[in-house]
Amino acid sequence: MIRAAGVGPHLAEAKAPGDYVTAVDRASEEVVVRILRASFPDLPVLSEEAGGRSSPTGWVVDPLDGTTNFSRGFPMVGVSVALLVDGSPAVGAVHAPFLGWTYTARRGRGAFDGEGRRLSVVDSEPEKAVVSTGFPFKEQGRLPRLLRALQRVLETCEDARRPGAASLDLALVASGVFSGFFELGLKVWDIAAGALLVTEAGGVVSDWEGGDSHLGTGDIVAAGPRVHAALLAACAFGSGPD
Repeated sequence: MIRAAGVGPHLAEAKAPGDYVTAVDRASEEVVVRILRASFPDLPVLSEEAGGRSSPTGWVVDPLDGTTNFSRGFPMVGVSVALLVDGSPAVGAVHAPFLGWTYTARRGRGAFDGEGRRLSVVDSEPEKAVVSTGFPFKEQGRLPRLLRALQRVLETCEDARRPGAASLDLALVASGVFSGFFELGLKVWDIAAGALLVTEAGGVVSDWEGGDSHLGTGDIVAAGPRVHAALLAACAFGSGPD
């Protein structure tokens, strides 16, 4: 399905090693940003490719999360849009166009799938948890810490996955597919909408120290309460010199 669009590794422009952009990223961004600016002209928009003004209150957009997946025909690709109000996500949506999945949340109103079913995290026992992660390819110096944490996660939990699109990882935590998610060095547009999905689905979202700096640092742990505690312990195990 993705190949039919004529996109392959050779048609993806490398911004940095392992970090790609395609014409589809830019086209998606143009449409989303145009709609947001037309509908909410007083709110700034910060998006991955075009940039924009960062503000405590405004939109953050990832027009194509998982560009490497997209460029290789792997359908784990998401579009993520979130509204920040006073620095916290108030509205969020994540859409997986090639899978037909849509997830939305509004602060204090719950999280839902595209059929209107309410989402709920699965707070399994850690030894029964299947969690997801991603590798900080933009910050290779932080990879040792992630790998040390991953080692402890694999010793503690049932298993781990690495789909390659953080917005969808978080949506799948909110919908109970994964029991948790942890990663280092993400951007606010990667995680703002997904973090709201998880909290509105009854989960806990924090940075790797258990604080609330995840939107700023991009270091995130998201899960139901019991699995979140286990992942924090694994992240603490991973701390130390890289």
